[in-house]
Parts: sequence; C-alpha cells; structure tokens
Amino acid sequence: MGAQLRVYRQKIKSAQTTKKITRAMELIAASRIQKAQQRVAASLPYARAVTRAVSAVATHSRVDHILTSRPERITRTAIVVMSSDRGLAGAFNSNVLRETGELATKLQSEGKEVVYYLVGRKAVAYFAFRRRASEQEWIGGTDTPEFELAKEIADAITERFVRAEADGGVDEVYLVYNRFVSMLVQDPETVRLLPLEVVEGDEAPTAEETLPLYEFEPEPASVLDALLPAYIESRVFNALLQSAASKQAATQKAMKSASDNADNLIKDYTRLANNARQSEITQQISEIVGGADALSSAK
Repeated sequence: MGAQLRVYRQKIKSAQTTKKITRAMELIAASRIQKAQQRVAASLPYARAVTRAVSAVATHSRVDHILTSRPERITRTAIVVMSSDRGLAGAFNSNVLRETGELATKLQSEGKEVVYYLVGRKAVAYFAFRRRASEQEWIGGTDTPEFELAKEIADAITERFVRAEADGGVDEVYLVYNRFVSMLVQDPETVRLLPLEVVEGDEAPTAEETLPLYEFEPEPASVLDALLPAYIESRVFNALLQSAASKQAATQKAMKSASDNADNLIKDYTRLANNARQSEITQQISEIVGGADALSSAK
C-alpha cells in the first residue's frame, strides 16, 4: 500500500507541474491572439482598396491580361501550403494538410500535375517524412509574419505563373490556410489566387456615394501590371496573418483542454490516493486489533 500511495503522489505532482505549464502557454496564446487580430484588421483597408482597384480595371476595360485570363488547358497547378513552425496547436496543422491532400487528389484526378510551395516547419517536416518533393520552402516567421515574407512568396509564385509551360510554368495557383473565424473556430480554406477571378467590379454605392468614372493611364494593361503584384502580395500577407491568428487561437484551445485534462487527472489520482491511504489505515487498525486480541487470548 505504501508503494502504491507514493506512485499516486508522484503522478499528482507531475500532473500539477504539467498544468502550470499548459496554463502559462494558454495565457501567452490569449495575449498574442489580440495582437494577431489587430494586425489582421489593420491589413484589411489596404487589401480592400487594392482589390477594388484591380476589380475596376478588370471590369471597366476589356484587356486580355495573363494574370486575369484562364488558359483553355490547365496542365500544372501550384499549391501554397501555410502551416506553423511550432506544434501544440491541436488540429491546426493536420486540418491544413488534410485540406491540401484533398485538393491535390481532386486536381490529380483531373489530370493536372501538382507542385507545392511550403510555409512553416510542420508542412516541411510532413512532406519530408513522406518523401514528397516541394518547389520552395519558407521556415520561420509564421507566428508574427512580416510583409517581406509575403512579398517573397508572392514573387516566387508570380514568377512561376508567368513562366512558359515548357519551362516549368504553372497555369493556376491555390492558397491553403486556416481562416480565423472566432476564438473557437478556425476553418481550413482553399482560395484560387491565380489566375485572378473578379466577381464584380464595384460595390453598390450608398445614398451619399456615386460611382466614379474610370480612365486608365497609360493603358489598362500597364495599370494591371502595376496593381496585380500588389494585389497578390496583399492576399498572401492577409492569408499569413489569418493563419497566425488561427494558430494562436488553436494553441489557446489546445492548452485549455490540456489544463482541464490535468485537472481531471489530479482529481482521479487524489481520489485513488485517498482510497489507498484509507485502505492502509484500515489494515493498520485491523492488525492492531488482531494483535490486541492475540495478547488477550494468551493471558
């Protein structure tokens, strides 16, 4: 009984130590979520402005541009996979990788070749473990992404997109990342980045607004050449920020669950330790009473 009681006490102590660690990580993630949400909100006005400008050029002109025209035959597709550099985030990375696998299976069933661009150490490790090739990898900076990283990714995929098919160019580009919905919900999302899909040119004007008249100088194609790189960079940067916010929320949720599990373990082992202690006391009392009875009988 004594050895069993010591084991229970060691497990209680271990669970208490684990709970302190997970609780601290939960609080750290909670503090970082606020900053990540603020960065996402701060990036939206610029992204919306660039989107409206690109939509205006594509809608109010009949220019045939490589970044907006869909090829008749698509043979090669690039997928940009956005994961995290660290774990302890629940299903955050597995959701993105599963979404990537489903998208790749769908594209390959259509006869398309798939090439991968990986962001984050977890995606790189996943592909390396399965010995799957990737075109380019970016490790580091996923917790607090900077615009330089987004620009580097955007330049790489744009250069590959405008390259001729015979030279290894791709016909379309997809982004796969976790979209931040709320503190409890982060949805894996697939977005076709290139060629650009313009659904509508302008939002409906309010009572105080009137639609502007557009005139492009020197010509719409030159305006698109200048606007579309900025548009792609803003979309990639927004996806990185969304992924970072989702990762912090997933970490907080996972650490909250771990802390709750540690609490349950502490309660269970405390109950078992109390039962073991009670059994030990009962046994000691029985031995004392039995010894007293034996002495009385001897007299």
